[in-house]
Amino acid sequence: MPTLFIVFGFRFMFYSNDHEPIHVHVIKGDAEARFQVLPDVCLLDNHGLKPAELKLAESLVEENKETIVSNWKNFFNK
Repeated sequence: MPTLFIVFGFRFMFYSNDHEPIHVHVIKGDAEARFQVLPDVCLLDNHGLKPAELKLAESLVEENKETIVSNWKNFFNK
């Protein structure tokens, strides 16, 4: 489970067996959300993050979009 970065208590990562489309899992405590990264950042599902946490997580995904995509492509040899 490669961790890309940790910011404000949010862990941004993907699973080693993940699939396309390119997406990132955001974990905080026992809560987790998943965001699609390309072509646009959008919430795919949420399991326990509060609305304010989702908004912050989404903005962090948007700000780090290039890093997420680059790490995804490197890890999955795409």
